[in-house]
Amino acid sequence: MARPSVDRIRSRLESAFAAAQVFVLDDSARHAGHAGARGGAGHFLVRIESEAFAGRSRLQRHRMVYEALADMLPDEIHALNIEAISPDDDKLPRTS
Repeated sequence: MARPSVDRIRSRLESAFAAAQVFVLDDSARHAGHAGARGGAGHFLVRIESEAFAGRSRLQRHRMVYEALADMLPDEIHALNIEAISPDDDKLPRTS
């Protein structure tokens, strides 16, 4: 099975999260020989910034990303490393 392209994943996420900033990296080469990689599914790093994540927990944000890519899992995408942030996240007070 053909590995999905970075552009296809990016396009899917941009459609699901309006006005999002999306970065996708195919990290499959680092996982060569891994069971999922042998089956043809890829490993991807996704960084997405969207207003849709405002006020949501990390778990809720990850679920939203997985939902947007659901039909590609697990046959085309074996693993996702997700960083899902809101534009307001960097404005929150930091605690030590």
